[in-house]
Amino acid sequence: MAIIIGLLVGVTIVIYLTVHQSKIRIYLTLLIIEFIIFISLLYTYRDEVEILILTFLLAITAGYYIMTYKVLSTKDKRDVPELTRKKGDLGKGHTAVIYFTHGEPEDYNPIGWINQFREFDQQKIKFIPFLLRPIFLHMLRKKYIHVGFSHHKKMHEKMIKSLEERFRKEGDLSTKFYLSFLEDDPRPDAAVITALNEGASRIVVSEVFLTISNHTAEGKELIEKINFEDYGVSISYTGPLWDSKTLQSMFVERVNKNLGNADKKKVGVLLVGHGQPKEWDMKWPTETEHEIKFRKDVLELFVKDGYDRKNLDLAWMEFREPCTSEAIHKLIQNAVEKIFYFSAAISADSIHSMCDLPELVSKCELPNCIEVINLGAWNDDPIVIDAIKEKIDRVRFS
Repeated sequence: MAIIIGLLVGVTIVIYLTVHQSKIRIYLTLLIIEFIIFISLLYTYRDEVEILILTFLLAITAGYYIMTYKVLSTKDKRDVPELTRKKGDLGKGHTAVIYFTHGEPEDYNPIGWINQFREFDQQKIKFIPFLLRPIFLHMLRKKYIHVGFSHHKKMHEKMIKSLEERFRKEGDLSTKFYLSFLEDDPRPDAAVITALNEGASRIVVSEVFLTISNHTAEGKELIEKINFEDYGVSISYTGPLWDSKTLQSMFVERVNKNLGNADKKKVGVLLVGHGQPKEWDMKWPTETEHEIKFRKDVLELFVKDGYDRKNLDLAWMEFREPCTSEAIHKLIQNAVEKIFYFSAAISADSIHSMCDLPELVSKCELPNCIEVINLGAWNDDPIVIDAIKEKIDRVRFS
């Protein structure tokens, strides 16, 4: 009985840590009942307490391991439509723009991170140890509970709508647009298949990311499993936005709009990058290189616009130095009156920009005389839409 109860407890702990928040109470109650049964067992067999506890703990470990393996083996069940276009069908002659970005489910769903764990394991990239991954997913769920839901998908829906409107205003009535996500529905390959079924003769994948990374590579891998040659369709990729001068200018424009009566020389600006472990740089060095280069170029634009260089800084959300709090304290010591900070590498409102970064900033001991303003992710800013369109046009007309 000690073995059976211990196995059940181990399994229940993992489910409790990873299940959707609507079911937390069910599994917490079940966990309490299981512990009560074991305590009753101890009371009944008081002379064998030590061996019972040892057996129970070993069984919990086994149950925890088994359930962790099962959870992390969850398959990605996102739908991919059937490709119904016949081979040799050259389509209707129009271009399809596949707007491809990271994606984040509106509500807690761990499949994106489970896919990420699986990919890192295949590439032998060290990340969260196997048995700690349920705890990592538990922390992710806590963030969703804290913010309510992620605005990420709805923001990208607004952005692709704005992008399409921009094309229509310029007289382009034929190009069709398809939203796709690496970690949400629809997947990029699903969007491409839909475009092919609707007769697209050319595919342009608009990569709405900041850097070349495992994320862009994973999307490209999914897309290129499709045999485009059967349909005479050309496909091209815009590349991420790290080298977009237009996107860089957005940061200065946004701060200027929120400046009020503040003196530029007494304003601090902090561009916070996401960051990745140094071990990942062995596989994807471009991610860190692009994040740094992009943000340094943005700071140069601030200097040209009249801001004091010593009040402009870079920081990282995680994994790298300087951390956000260190950079904030540096700006405080410069006696700035306002601090503006951005989630500089995030394309649209997400858990990172809505929860993680504001929490990091809130933990800093800030004087009441300094106003700290979160200017968020890129979002549906007209300049951001310009930057995305420029990338698409460069590919379309090349």
